Amino acid sequence: MNNMKKTLWPAAAILAIATIALAACGGGSASSSDVHWDAQPDWPIGSNTSNDSGSSTPAGDNTMPVRVDKSSNNVNVLLASIKVCVPGSQSPDQCVTVDNMLVDTGSTGVRIAARAIPSIAPLLLTQVGAADDASGALPIAECMPFASGYTWGSVKRADIGMGGKTASNLPIQLIDDGAFDIPDSCTDYGGSDMGALPDLADLADYSINGIIGIDNFTSDSADAVKTAIPGNYYYCTAKDNCISTRVVATKQVANPVAAFATDNNGTVIRLPALTAGGQTSVTGQLVFGVNTRQNNAMPARPTVLAVDKHGTFTTQYQGQVFNRSAIDSGTNNYAFGDQAITHDPDALWYLPPGTLQLTATMEPTDGSSAPVQMPFSIGNAYDLMATGNAALDNVGSYFAGTTGNRMFLWGLPFFYGRSVYTVIGAAKIGQRTGPFVAF
Repeated sequence: MNNMKKTLWPAAAILAIATIALAACGGGSASSSDVHWDAQPDWPIGSNTSNDSGSSTPAGDNTMPVRVDKSSNNVNVLLASIKVCVPGSQSPDQCVTVDNMLVDTGSTGVRIAARAIPSIAPLLLTQVGAADDASGALPIAECMPFASGYTWGSVKRADIGMGGKTASNLPIQLIDDGAFDIPDSCTDYGGSDMGALPDLADLADYSINGIIGIDNFTSDSADAVKTAIPGNYYYCTAKDNCISTRVVATKQVANPVAAFATDNNGTVIRLPALTAGGQTSVTGQLVFGVNTRQNNAMPARPTVLAVDKHGTFTTQYQGQVFNRSAIDSGTNNYAFGDQAITHDPDALWYLPPGTLQLTATMEPTDGSSAPVQMPFSIGNAYDLMATGNAALDNVGSYFAGTTGNRMFLWGLPFFYGRSVYTVIGAAKIGQRTGPFVAF
């Protein structure tokens, strides 16, 4: 689920790549001469608990389980549970465990539907202190555009527990809390209100209670620090009057991993390789930290892709250059534009008559490493979904992005059978400096 990291990068209102709206991608094995990892998957087919060497992965307080199953009423939706507490409290009546949270390497920050935490939503601290609010006391709200729509709601503070870790007093977004009317400058982005409308992009339609954004950044809008961007952050003087504003990074919705006391420089997502035709469900691990412990150590010769300030790199595919590409666990398919592949004109799923074996080239934004030839496959999405399997590694959708910002989203299918590393900010990992993604 790729969000906006730049003022001039508008979200595209295309349902096929909605975070929980449509398909997933297909992952293929690459030869070791093209990609610096063994041609065998990190996790053997059918395994749920192995590491790169095939042995048992030691669990610790820096891990939490993730899963793909039918509970989302969709395919390739990566889910986890978090604990949400009123800041500073562990009292049972001031904490709620929230299941079915989407794990998203394509956005920043925790966003929770107000309907999922009705008992403690009124108790969460309100974030105030927008840069353009002279009083310093008015509540802050946010409109966050995604590729399939937007989320709107108040910015609050909460303690967020993930596995054995806690991000204390973290700014989060409380989606669709009803505190303030949605400004026109938010709806102008197009797409759907992902917290409210009963359509394909609606989180509730897919039993999703929110988003855990764990991308390469600590806060969700570097531009909003300096510019009052219409359709991003607001301070609100009344229910029907929210005004665009600048917000300092420390008061923006924030990456929970960066707020941990330790193991806070990035994440690893490990999912098993799938059997042919997909699987009903799979379980895996979200590991916190990169190269901070044995269980999150990078391989000796990883493929590393530096990303720009938007979290993107370049993909070249059949003569086309997709300058806004991302490895995105929150997109449930390979989303890219290829008019030669038959697709549903409405839902945009690719529907080739047979499985296509394709290749694209991944390139880091700064030329710091050689381009990587990456094979992947695309099957007929409707035939694959008819199997009833929730985990599919070869579905895709037609999506070209916008003029000047063409997107190729390597969604969740890319993650099957790999360890995917997401390094935050300028973290130093060996001789490499973030932000980057690696596998």
